[in-house]
Amino acid sequence: MNKGNLLIVDDTPENLQVLSATLSEQGYQVRGVVKGKMAIRAAKSAQPDLILLDIRMPEMDGYQVCEHIKADSETRDIPVIFISAIDDVLDKVKAFRVGGVDYITKPFQVEEVLARVEHQLTIRRLSKEVRDRHQKLEQEIQERRKAEKAAAAASKAKSEFLANMSHELRTPLNAILGFTQVMSRDLKITPEQREYLGIINRSGEHLLDLINDILDLSKIEAGIVCLYESSFDLYRLLDNLEEMFQIKVEQKNLNLVFLVAPNVPQTIKTDAKKLRVCLINLLGNAIKFTEHGTITLRVNLATETLTDQNHSDTDSSSLSAFPPRLRFEVEDTGAGISAAEIDHLFDAFVQTETGQKMAEGTGLGLTITRNFVQLMGGTISVSSVVGKGTIFKFNIKISPADVYPVTPQPRQRVLCLEPNQPIYRILVADDTPENRLLLIKLLEPIGFEVREAVNGMECVALWESWQPHLIFMDTRMPMMDGLAATRQLRLKEQQRLSQSQPASDFLKTIIIALTASAFEEKREEILAAGSDNFIRKPFTEEQVFDTIAHHLGVRYRYEELSEDLPLPGSSYSIQEKPDSFFCSELASLPSAWVTELAQAANQLDEAMITQLIQELPTEKADLAKALTDLLHDFRLDVIVRVTQAVINHS
Repeated sequence: MNKGNLLIVDDTPENLQVLSATLSEQGYQVRGVVKGKMAIRAAKSAQPDLILLDIRMPEMDGYQVCEHIKADSETRDIPVIFISAIDDVLDKVKAFRVGGVDYITKPFQVEEVLARVEHQLTIRRLSKEVRDRHQKLEQEIQERRKAEKAAAAASKAKSEFLANMSHELRTPLNAILGFTQVMSRDLKITPEQREYLGIINRSGEHLLDLINDILDLSKIEAGIVCLYESSFDLYRLLDNLEEMFQIKVEQKNLNLVFLVAPNVPQTIKTDAKKLRVCLINLLGNAIKFTEHGTITLRVNLATETLTDQNHSDTDSSSLSAFPPRLRFEVEDTGAGISAAEIDHLFDAFVQTETGQKMAEGTGLGLTITRNFVQLMGGTISVSSVVGKGTIFKFNIKISPADVYPVTPQPRQRVLCLEPNQPIYRILVADDTPENRLLLIKLLEPIGFEVREAVNGMECVALWESWQPHLIFMDTRMPMMDGLAATRQLRLKEQQRLSQSQPASDFLKTIIIALTASAFEEKREEILAAGSDNFIRKPFTEEQVFDTIAHHLGVRYRYEELSEDLPLPGSSYSIQEKPDSFFCSELASLPSAWVTELAQAANQLDEAMITQLIQELPTEKADLAKALTDLLHDFRLDVIVRVTQAVINHS
């Protein structure tokens, strides 16, 4: 069985032989070449699935080879792993800058090479599957528009397909993201393993974002997206968004400004999730396509419909005049959009010329944003001047809030159960071994007693003999699915309750449905079957523990998390200071100390970096903490960059 076609480029025949023999034994089809020009021809004539590329070679080094491969439209998508004896940070940074996806340092361990090769091939295979399914969805949408007479049947078929696809994609992602959370709790893992966990987690979340975009567009086209209004704290939502994007704007030396008018109420009622998606899409695009200047979000309350000619604020100070509207403007000083492109800007899978050059995103963000805005009772418009910037405006209907916002709780993570509590029995029913193992590894170390079932029938049998306090029930299982098992359990509970058994001895089992469905309206079906609640995959450990505590009254012991530590499952986890902070602080220190720090970072001497940080005076505590954070996050490249900037400036 051929696991993949590999091309190895190394001017040392001995290295070629060792790698070729090792990889061939593992089932890979391997070709080897000793020169850069030969590698370029070989990659173009019979495209490999992955290239292992040495750096130091005669005539043309590995960097030049990679640049040629990435510049050719036929070969640019082939992943390139650099494998070299060069261990300098700047050389590694250059390898990634020219298009490499990974870097292996000689002498290497065979297991490491195999793991990295398999990881990159898995990413490529999953990306191809997403693209293929993406194209398939687009074709189905086009065919559906041509066949109006069969619209009802086509819509039903697509709903079933999306349900299946959502389950198939979200289920493995639940295992990927979940186990990174479980493993991150282990204090014995090495820094290198922690780095790999971070890579897996970030890659999985990026893949989940792409899947969600495709599913959101597909639900919109199928006409099955609903509005779920709730009361929430608008100010807190805006604060979270500002914090989320602050790192990105600092990295690009941009300004991010949020201007909220005094007449905007703190608590409102609308679909918070869809509003958040709209703002993330517009702010994310503004930051992506802006290289200099400012991104501004303006929010104010209006009672009239937003138009391109109306820019004045209203004097409304409350929600007494209905129907009130919130209006938002996202303005940037970026590349701008040509008049010819604006007409098709909100079409699905369409990107501007600038967006195509950046080769990022799916081209679905603005389509989803427009549909969500319309669903919330509003309109969206855009105006732009090429070379000067773009303004997106939209408004939505809002209602007065039902409740006041909840005060945010301090960030903390569950350590174990408090003492002097019952032994809580939890049953995990799921046909996927990875999902069962994930919950077992998450719950048992905390102090729960956990058993597992592979289908609904086995779940019912274990309930009869073991009487669990709570069941995590997957909705899709063979032989008997989760909904059928839930109905049967509730029927058996009613039968027991009607017997002579005293009511005080009766234990009602809490059933939490686990679903990978993308459809929010499945909630009603799940609850109607007898479930007490449901959790959508992929889930976080916080969701699991909070749900158990809510339904069973479980008390935990927690560890307080520093504000600088990332929350599990957060896409925006690295809290780095901007370069301007480091340059300002380092410039006030002796040049000899800065030079020593630069040399230590360049040589990856973590012990020396730690010693130099300890030499800082007490008034430089903020700098010491920031440098320590970079060291713990393995961001020695940042230390090299800022120290070199200070040395060059002096």
